[in-house]
Amino acid sequence: MSNVHESSVLDTAHWVAAYRAIESSRSDAIFRDPFAARLAGEGAVPKTVPTWPMVTRTKVIDDLVYTAVREGADRVLNLAAGLDSRPYRLQLPALLEWVEGDFPSMVERKERILSTDKPVCRLRREKVDLTDSAARGAFLDRALDGAKNALVITEGFLIYLEDAAVTAIAKDLAKRHEVGSWIIDLASPAMLRMLQRMTDPYLAAGDRMKFGPANGLSFFESLGWKPREILTMSSEAKRYKRIPFMLGLLQSVLPEVDPRRPGKHRWGGIIRLERA
Repeated sequence: MSNVHESSVLDTAHWVAAYRAIESSRSDAIFRDPFAARLAGEGAVPKTVPTWPMVTRTKVIDDLVYTAVREGADRVLNLAAGLDSRPYRLQLPALLEWVEGDFPSMVERKERILSTDKPVCRLRREKVDLTDSAARGAFLDRALDGAKNALVITEGFLIYLEDAAVTAIAKDLAKRHEVGSWIIDLASPAMLRMLQRMTDPYLAAGDRMKFGPANGLSFFESLGWKPREILTMSSEAKRYKRIPFMLGLLQSVLPEVDPRRPGKHRWGGIIRLERA
């Protein structure tokens, strides 16, 4: 199973919170996160990593959460939740159960920062190493107990794992009848290589981004999943006017990429899966 260091996880979670804070400060923000600046703290973010993909991913997943809840999701499991603030900032039903799992240091930091804030729904957190199969199984037993239609989120998590680790997680979730849908973010091999060049200098040894399967969406379809929604990152960023101008022009003339056969294209997307 992949071994991911807590220090690198905390670093990347800080970056994402900082990007949310930057977006929230805009007059035309596509979402508002009043908790992001506090969660991010004072550390710097890598200048090599652009803001727009993280901002777009946040907005897209926000909307997918709303869709799943409207369709009857009664529980949300956020695996490797990092410094996410959705159970505090989204307009969610008060009776919705939201469960977060992450490394002890992450959970402790988050609980300290948000100790005086009240979530909008029923929230609980667990300290767990989700890359440990036994610990993950026990966590899922507890987190899914009593659920009938759970939504799982693995935002920014799978990309740090080896293929075998992602396979194990996909199989674990597929056999859980309580899981109704699963939100993932996915990168093509070419996109993965670009992200590695951007982030490798800032991550601990061995913690580079790893997961970008050549068969894309088919990787998950072979493990008992089918897509409910497929949203391309660049297209969504263009819709929300967050993609850089020249990149947007290029995106408009390039052929549409098949998420099952991305080839040499730099493709990234957000996908909501359901069990086949």
